[in-house]
Amino acid sequence: MPFFNKRIKLWRTVAVFLTSILCISVLCSIPSVADNGRLDPPSVSAHSAILIEADSGKIIFEKNADERRHMASTTKIMTALVAIENADVDKTVSVSADAIGIEGSSVYLYEDEKLTLEDLLYAMLLESANDAAAAIAIEVGGSIEGFADMMNKKAAELGLKNTHFENPHGLDGESHYTTARELAIIAREAMSNNDLRSIVSTHKKTIPLNESEGVRLLINHNKMLKGYEGAIGVKTGFTKKSGRCLVSAAERDGVELICVTLSAPDDWRDHTALLDYGFSLFESRILCEKDDFRYIQPVIGGAEEYVLLSISDDVKVTVPKACGDVEQTIELPRFSYATIKKGDVIGYLVYTADGVEIARVPIFAQYSVERIVYKKTLWEKITGLFSR
Repeated sequence: MPFFNKRIKLWRTVAVFLTSILCISVLCSIPSVADNGRLDPPSVSAHSAILIEADSGKIIFEKNADERRHMASTTKIMTALVAIENADVDKTVSVSADAIGIEGSSVYLYEDEKLTLEDLLYAMLLESANDAAAAIAIEVGGSIEGFADMMNKKAAELGLKNTHFENPHGLDGESHYTTARELAIIAREAMSNNDLRSIVSTHKKTIPLNESEGVRLLINHNKMLKGYEGAIGVKTGFTKKSGRCLVSAAERDGVELICVTLSAPDDWRDHTALLDYGFSLFESRILCEKDDFRYIQPVIGGAEEYVLLSISDDVKVTVPKACGDVEQTIELPRFSYATIKKGDVIGYLVYTADGVEIARVPIFAQYSVERIVYKKTLWEKITGLFSR
C-alpha cells in the first residue's frame, strides 16, 4: 500500500506539471492586450510575412519581407489581374489542348470545351485549377510564355523589383519568385478590381461541365472566408519547394487589411493573429461628409460672378487609433478665371494628423462658367483707330 500511495502521488505530481505546461503554452499563444485594447505584435511561423493597411499601403508588420521566395498558387492573383485587365470576362473561351493535363490541381477541362473567361477565373481562384490558369493564359496571351511576359510587364508597372513570373499557375521554376512585400502590392492592386474582388470572396460556385447537363462544383480553398470574421479573400498556395503560402484580406468597420505569408507551417493561425493585431491598431474615420462641404468662389471674366465648389464623396480615411487630432486645410486660390468646366479641379481639401498628411481630396466645380467675350462698340472701334 505505501508503494501504491507513492505511485499515486507521483502521477498526481506529473499530471499537475503537465497541466501547468499546457496552460503556459496556451497563454503564450494568446496575444497580450494592452489597456488601450491594442495587441502586441504576434510571433509567426512564416519564413516571410507582411501585414499592410489596404487603403494607404502602410506596413503594420513585416518579417523577412524582401527575401525572394517561391509563391506557388498565389501566382494566380496576378494571373487573374492581368486577364481581367486585358479581356472581357464574358468572353467565350475554347479550351486549348495545351491546357489539358497540367500537373497539380485541376478541374479536368476538356479540349475545345467552351467556357467563359469568368468561369475559368472562378475555377482558377477557388479550386486553384492549373488547367484553368493555362487556358486563361493561352487565350489572353497567345501562349504560356506570352502571358508570362504580360505578367512581368504588369509587375514592372507596379514598380516591383523582386518578382518574376515563368507561368500563370505557380508551379516551381528557377526564375519564378516574389517577396512577401511585393505579393502584398499585387494583392492590393487586385482587390481594387471589383470583378476580381467578387470572385475571391466567393465560397462556392458552379460552372458548366463540357456543355452537358452536369456542372462542376467549385469550393474555395481559402478557409479564412468561413473561419475569420470579415475575411474577403484572397488565395492559397502550396508546393513542396514553396511550403504553405497564403494571401488573405479582411475588412471590419471600414478598415481593410492584407496579409501575406510565404513558407508558413501554421499559416491559418499566423493570419488570424496578424489580422487581429492590425484591427486592434486601426480605425476608419469619416472626416467630412460629401454634403457638408460647399464653397462659393468668385469668378473673374465669367458669365457668372461665382462658382459653387464641392467634393465628390465622403472623406473617409483609415488611421491608427492612437493618432492625434486631425486638422483640415482648404487649398484654394482667392478667385478663378473663366472659362471653368464642370468637374474642373479648383483646389484641395487637405487633412493632417501629427504633422503627416493623411488625405488630399480634390475640390471640383459643380457647373461650368463660360468666359464673357467683350465686344467693342462702333464708337470704340472708330476712336481706337485715331489713338494709334
